Amino acid sequence: MVERFLELIQRNWANRRILERMPRLGLPDALLVSGCLVQTVWNCLAGKAPDSDIVDYDLFYHDASDLSWEAEDAAIRHCRKAFADLGVEVQVRNQARVHLWYEKHFGIACAPLVSSRDGVDHFLNRSSCCGVAPCDGALDVYAPFGFSDLFSMTVRPNCRRALPHVYYEKARRWADAWPDLAVMPWPGVPQALHD
Repeated sequence: MVERFLELIQRNWANRRILERMPRLGLPDALLVSGCLVQTVWNCLAGKAPDSDIVDYDLFYHDASDLSWEAEDAAIRHCRKAFADLGVEVQVRNQARVHLWYEKHFGIACAPLVSSRDGVDHFLNRSSCCGVAPCDGALDVYAPFGFSDLFSMTVRPNCRRALPHVYYEKARRWADAWPDLAVMPWPGVPQALHD
C-alpha cells in the first residue's frame, strides 16, 4: 500500500514540488503531512482532480533549539519565499513549540512533542496520521495506523487528545467535499451532540 500511496499523492503537482524543495529548506525533522496527502488520495479515489478542495499544505518540522516565535516566524517567511511561485498555502509549524499555544487554542493542555512524527501521532483522524519526507533521493513514509482507513475513505477517531468537537467539525467539512467518506463516531460522543 505504501507504493500506491506514494503514487497517488504525487499526482498532486503541489505535493511533488514541495517534496522536491524540502531538502533545500534546512528544516530539521521536516515532514509534509496530513490533509494535502490524505485529501489527494481521496480525490484520486473519488475521480476528482488531485488538488481539488485542498485548502493548504502542512509542513512540520521540529527544532527545540529555539522555541521563540521569532525563530518559527523566520522559518515560515523562509518557506513562504521558497514556495511563493506555487500559488498554494503552505503552513509551516515547528512541532517543538506546539505545547506553548495549544491549550489557549484548543482548551486542553498538550505535552511537549518530541518530533514531527509525534505531532502526526496526535492527529484526530487516524487516516490523517501520515507524513512524507525526502530522504537520499527517495521518499520516506510515516503512517502509524497504516493505510486501510485511507483507502476505504474511512474517518476514524484517534483519541490521543479529547477533542471530539474538533473531530466532528473536520469530518463534516470533509464529508461536504468527499460525500463517500464513512465517518466513524467518537467513542461515547455521538455526532448528533455536535450538530
